[in-house]
Amino acid sequence: MAKESLTLTLIGVYLISLISIGIFSSRRISTDEQLYLGDRSAPWWAIGLSVISTYVGALSFVGAPAWSYTEGLSVLLIHINYPIAIFFVVGVFLPFFYNSGVASIYEYLERRFGMASRILMAIVFLFSNFAYSGIMLYTTALIVAFLTGIDVATIIILMGFFVLIYTSMGGINAVIWTDVLQSAIFILGGFLVLGLLWISLPEGLLDRLQALQRSDMLRVMDYSLDPSEVSTVWTGLIAMSAYHVVVYGVNQMMVQRTLAAKSMADAKKAYLMMGYVASTIYLIFFGIGVMLFAFYRGKSFEDNNLILLSFVNDFGSPAAIAFVAAAIIAAAMSSLDSSVNSMATISNVDFLKRFERSEKTPQYYLRTTRIFTAFWALAAIVPALLLIGSDGSVLELLSKFGSFFVGAKLSMYLLGFYSRHATERGVLFGVVAGFVILTMTEMFLDIAWPWYAVIGGGVSIAVGLLCSLILDGFQDAAHELSIEGQKLLFVKQGRAIRKDGWYLIPGVFDKQSYWLLVFFVSNILVSVSFGALYL
Repeated sequence: MAKESLTLTLIGVYLISLISIGIFSSRRISTDEQLYLGDRSAPWWAIGLSVISTYVGALSFVGAPAWSYTEGLSVLLIHINYPIAIFFVVGVFLPFFYNSGVASIYEYLERRFGMASRILMAIVFLFSNFAYSGIMLYTTALIVAFLTGIDVATIIILMGFFVLIYTSMGGINAVIWTDVLQSAIFILGGFLVLGLLWISLPEGLLDRLQALQRSDMLRVMDYSLDPSEVSTVWTGLIAMSAYHVVVYGVNQMMVQRTLAAKSMADAKKAYLMMGYVASTIYLIFFGIGVMLFAFYRGKSFEDNNLILLSFVNDFGSPAAIAFVAAAIIAAAMSSLDSSVNSMATISNVDFLKRFERSEKTPQYYLRTTRIFTAFWALAAIVPALLLIGSDGSVLELLSKFGSFFVGAKLSMYLLGFYSRHATERGVLFGVVAGFVILTMTEMFLDIAWPWYAVIGGGVSIAVGLLCSLILDGFQDAAHELSIEGQKLLFVKQGRAIRKDGWYLIPGVFDKQSYWLLVFFVSNILVSVSFGALYL
């Protein structure tokens, strides 16, 4: 009883802190733009932590250990490619979006191709993030229910209302600063769990490592060419690199906070921070899963998502249990608030504002954005309730779900950036073709989900370009929103291509970014060496 009381007390203090940040942030908001872009006062490191906690934090505590508990360290390959993805996103995607000065990244598609492209991708985003939010809400409720004994469905409903309150009040500023708090809590929580495992392993770490090696749990580098295998070198280097380019390059939830940065330099530095930190965080939490396998000697659990919670609940002190509970809730909340805020932004900017026949005041759109925030926070309750009783890692579930949409997004933006001849009609035909091929792949072929990004994107790009040429012919001049067109426009207008040591023009890579590639190569060499050590 004492454990539950202390846990609820610490959770209550944490939730009150979030509400306080929301109230403080709301005092500086008088227009809708300030709600989803803020006042550009957040420092780059805060934005960087917000980006990290939004995607990494929400999944790490529960999903990552559950995944590596069954698959071993080979799953680390799925997340070792962040430096490659971030390198490309910082050099190509961010300059297009930041220079445009818009709140929605899908407005680029209308300027480059036409309205239909913008609306299609906005709908895809809302649909996919609606499901994403439900998974995040379910994850949070599962944790709280396990540690407190409260019914899961009750917690889902209560948490949905809670997210509604502080997100609708403070907007993106509240999201960023609550994410800073949340990222600090879940990282400290991860190290706390590692410490508990370290001192709890019955035969000591060395003996357990040898046992893990015999169980093939320490195999990192899997060179299998079998396309049905998820965790191989090739899925990590090729398939998941494409997947994460889309996750961080054309995902409103991720990009929106960089649009609130003070400058292009700050936006890029925030994302580079993600490139360095994400792989390390996943190493920690996948490592926790493998150490849990050693601790429990590989025994089966009814729900692998509860393995870490079971360990902490059984072997941690009441204070440790309370802190880990708050850390896991922080991890899930950091994604849920960002998702709801971005969906409200898209609903307001890409739909209401885009099709509003008469001009309204900023205060009117501020009210409607808050209404959309409330709607999406409450709507997320529905898929969360449907997930009750589901099995398997929520991290793998979410990744597999998202892979279906990656190809469509990747094709539209890459054709917009790099192709002179791509047109809206051709690109839309390509998207449809990509979805058809992916559906057939899922139904008739045994191919691991990471390859869906490459398959869907490759088909959409090839068909989109071919149909563009057939339907609209070759274009004489580069569009000003392509990389070629941007370079010509910068020269024509006499604009500086660099500021504060960072490139403003898309398609050119900063020297600071190349250190990400050095970091990536170092990670690969360490992984290969570790794998050789335990062959």
